[in-house]
Amino acid sequence: MTGLKIGDHIPDFQGMDQNGKEITNKQFANKKLVVYFYPKDNTPACTNQACSLRDSYQALQKEGYSILGVSMDTEKAHARFIEKFSLPFPLIADTERKMIDAFKVWGLKKFMGREYDGIHRTTFIINEKGIITHIIEKPKTKIHGEEILNLESPEDRK
Repeated sequence: MTGLKIGDHIPDFQGMDQNGKEITNKQFANKKLVVYFYPKDNTPACTNQACSLRDSYQALQKEGYSILGVSMDTEKAHARFIEKFSLPFPLIADTERKMIDAFKVWGLKKFMGREYDGIHRTTFIINEKGIITHIIEKPKTKIHGEEILNLESPEDRK
């Protein structure tokens, strides 16, 4: 669903986390990064996904990854979500859809016969050079952390 593809540089971004602190792509220069977009805090699939990433957080950090979650929820909603589920990574409050649009994850969705516009649950895996190495367009929310850890690296494909 995204217009970005493997091999693309990530777009420049900036957003506010749950504490009102600005986060930009420049902070992750020379670092590996997981950016995951999800529809809404405190919904079943989004909670499963966040908790899976929380449970795999140390293993992901050991592999050199930082994690950023992004949705249209407010900073205050993100702060409650983080506290409720002890999430160890920041969530960006993209209430104006700047990151969502930059990563091209907004579009038509269908649910129970209804069509509407919304965020497509998508995860981008980014290397130290800011290049997308993997895109997971339909993450397995309950095992998403493991799913990322089990991805084949570009070097493995040679």
